Amino acid sequence: MVGLKPPEVPPTAAVKFVSAGMAACIADLCTFPLDTAKVRLQVPPPKSHGGTVEYRGVLGTLSTMVRTEGPRSLYSGLVAGLQRQMSFASIRIGLYDSVKQLYTPKGAESTGLAARVLAGCTTGAVAVTCAQPTDVVKVRFQATGALPDGTRRYSGTMDAYRTIAREEGVRGLWRGTLPNIARNAIINCGELVTYDLVKDTLLRAQLMTDNVPCHFVAAFGAGFCATVVASPVDVVKTRYMNSSPGQYRNVLSCLLALLMQEGLAGFYKGFVPSFLRLGSWNVVMFVSYEQLQRAVVLARPGP
Repeated sequence: MVGLKPPEVPPTAAVKFVSAGMAACIADLCTFPLDTAKVRLQVPPPKSHGGTVEYRGVLGTLSTMVRTEGPRSLYSGLVAGLQRQMSFASIRIGLYDSVKQLYTPKGAESTGLAARVLAGCTTGAVAVTCAQPTDVVKVRFQATGALPDGTRRYSGTMDAYRTIAREEGVRGLWRGTLPNIARNAIINCGELVTYDLVKDTLLRAQLMTDNVPCHFVAAFGAGFCATVVASPVDVVKTRYMNSSPGQYRNVLSCLLALLMQEGLAGFYKGFVPSFLRLGSWNVVMFVSYEQLQRAVVLARPGP
């Protein structure tokens, strides 16, 4: 089983836009517990029922959450996560090829590395600007789910948006935008550019055909590369977005506090769940993305 064959007519930008959002949601549904475990390992452990909850490793974190909070805690913040992907992934992934063509000189036989990197940075930055509130709410739910019901900050997703806007101002919904732009510019380049280059190399060298096995290999490489380069920014972003008002003056003070308190190792807290999540997320997302594009094109009536 190698999936649907590449269509003769390439998918339009609209097809890529919708397919990217749907594929990202599928990937989130499959890997969300790993993302929650990553967030829990990155933030200071919460106090719950008179004691401090301790998380040890990926499986230990997942089992502790299930034991102390129930299985539903693994998907805390899922609604905001899906909202985020529909707006975020649609832009950063779905528009990547179109923006890449804008940076490619006219008449060029192939797209160079610089054009790919610029396209990844551009779509990543635009996507963060549009979808930041959904990311803030998702992280808040994932980080504080261990608290007793009576002390939880928000009763639901919409209540979180309203409460943050009321208590912290509209700017609170865009807390951590700069580190998130930096993170997603790096991740976008790590994911999309790596996927693009690996897939292109495999096809040009005729090592694989343009189908599921090729997409799987390229996506796995993209996930690993993205995790290595983005983990430090990801940890700072999570700490800053989950901080209480006034805890840090700005992103730089958050970074320095983390460095002073936990050293360089602090920047790679949650690396294993980050890789497990990004690696598996990339595989599911890119394979789904490629197949969804082809399915939509094939489903469209011919001229």
